[in-house]
Amino acid sequence: MSLKNTAQETLSILKAGKYINSVGKTVEFMAAQQMAVKKTVLYPPQQSSALLAQPAAGTFDRQPTIEVTSETTQVAAQRLVQSEGCHDLVLLSFASARNPGGGFINGAKAQEEDLARCSGIYPCLLTQPAYYDANRQGESLLYTDNVIYSPNVPWIRIRNRELIDDIFLASVITAPAPNAGQALRRDPTCGDEIVATLRRRAGIVLAIARDNGHRSLLLGAWGCGVFGNDPSMVADAFGQWLSDPRFLGCFDRVVFAIYTSKSNVDTLTAFQQRFSN
Repeated sequence: MSLKNTAQETLSILKAGKYINSVGKTVEFMAAQQMAVKKTVLYPPQQSSALLAQPAAGTFDRQPTIEVTSETTQVAAQRLVQSEGCHDLVLLSFASARNPGGGFINGAKAQEEDLARCSGIYPCLLTQPAYYDANRQGESLLYTDNVIYSPNVPWIRIRNRELIDDIFLASVITAPAPNAGQALRRDPTCGDEIVATLRRRAGIVLAIARDNGHRSLLLGAWGCGVFGNDPSMVADAFGQWLSDPRFLGCFDRVVFAIYTSKSNVDTLTAFQQRFSN
């Protein structure tokens, strides 16, 4: 089955709210899907900035456990939830700023598209047109600080396009990294602005996770593919915020899942080096 056909199958399954798994059992998730769609919200820039400025709620100074793994986001999510009992997980979608699910419908392949094929996130995104309108109307390739939060999204696939025997739930933060490659082609002097945008938006991602009570985060090489962001810069953006007083004691576990192939081993290495201690 092509990725385009898989996308259509996913949409049909989400509409039905159920599917037949590999052992012939009907897996029903309509209520969970409807709730995820209903509770999806947009964090506009002003709200995100206010959240980022807030101090940590507690007095804990414990640093989270940070792991860097060589796996896809969805594989890591299933492992954390179904194998390791992590039931407050929120993960970051490396999102398109202008199209819900990126090129999911047309069979494109990148992290956001994979997440859309594997879960119920796509209908959630359709409820927030203001996110996409703001980025389409703006000319900046760094995009806006609008971010979408979708709680307890059902997951129906992980790998090889096969449906999993039992769904699991994981929340999703949909946020665009700056399109560094295209921005630098347009204006070679905008490097400092890219760094500032990347760092601010990484903080916003953590602030939204904190605002919704998540103590387990699944992050990754955000914007390090076609958007051309430096992996060391992305790792450092998150690393600085994770040690910032505003987030001390807020998170127990942070996993950076880095899908690794022969062409991006350096990306995995950059994250391993940043979080080696």
